[in-house]
Amino acid sequence: MAVALTLCVTSLLAPAQPFPSRPVRIIVGFPPGGGTDIVARTLSPRLSEALGQPVVIDNRGGASGLVATELAAKSAPDGYTLFMGTLGNLSVNPLLFPKIPFDVARDFAPVTQVVSVTFMLYVHPSLPVKTVRQLIVLAQERAGQLNYASSGSGGAPHLAAELFNSLAGVKLVHIPYKGSGPSFTDLLSGQVPITFTTLTQGLQYVKSNRLRAVATLGPARTPVLPDVPTVSETLPGYEVVNWFGLVVPVMTSRDVVARLHDDFIKVLQTPEVKEKLVAQGTDPVGSTPEEFGAFMKAETAKWARVIREANIRAD
Repeated sequence: MAVALTLCVTSLLAPAQPFPSRPVRIIVGFPPGGGTDIVARTLSPRLSEALGQPVVIDNRGGASGLVATELAAKSAPDGYTLFMGTLGNLSVNPLLFPKIPFDVARDFAPVTQVVSVTFMLYVHPSLPVKTVRQLIVLAQERAGQLNYASSGSGGAPHLAAELFNSLAGVKLVHIPYKGSGPSFTDLLSGQVPITFTTLTQGLQYVKSNRLRAVATLGPARTPVLPDVPTVSETLPGYEVVNWFGLVVPVMTSRDVVARLHDDFIKVLQTPEVKEKLVAQGTDPVGSTPEEFGAFMKAETAKWARVIREANIRAD
């Protein structure tokens, strides 16, 4: 009995293992090959070095990222499950899907905005369109006949296209996929001729002439493709900038959040990583948890207005 009591007391007094002491996973709400997945896999090797543990990318596609978001929200708040969310996952889905079984503001703690993402308007080379004006004219001539692919209802590609429809006065038809990775299979074959998605994902196909970059969706031209104009040069007021950010379950300790934040910032500031991200059409950010939390709230308010005015609905 004395030995058992001694062992019990010793175990109670023993310090907890320092974080992290086992592999960390980053949940991505889309299949492999999409922009979020590419960024996560760009960061994971250096993050593994910083944490001293393997970092595993866990792709959970489906339901416009809702499957992955719910899984992350209900995971143990121990720092070993992170969620690489997007504008769609964290700010827009709650607006389009009011009955989802989680609350982003209540169930997640922000860690950092990872990147700001350049979005592009791409078309298959078989579509006789080289400019935004030509696309508008063709969409007017073929009203309700031109399809566009997206990563799913409520995602940034969906929002970007519907905002385009609203401002241009056209009707491109939405074909949602379970992630932008799968949508590219049909896009590259010409089965769906149009998409609005990340420069990260489409750049290699533009360089190999398998896709045509018609315009960038942000407020300025991208230095990666400086000859490609912005949509706003033809449609004033049009602007879509996506972003990816890291969150954890809300009860995760402040010390663990601080450790994750600091290591992510170190990785984002690594010259090699910064160079890769910029070449992919993404801009490293690395905000504080407080800044990222405020940013997400502001984005939700911004897109609530856009969704209401453009009458955007989940399919």
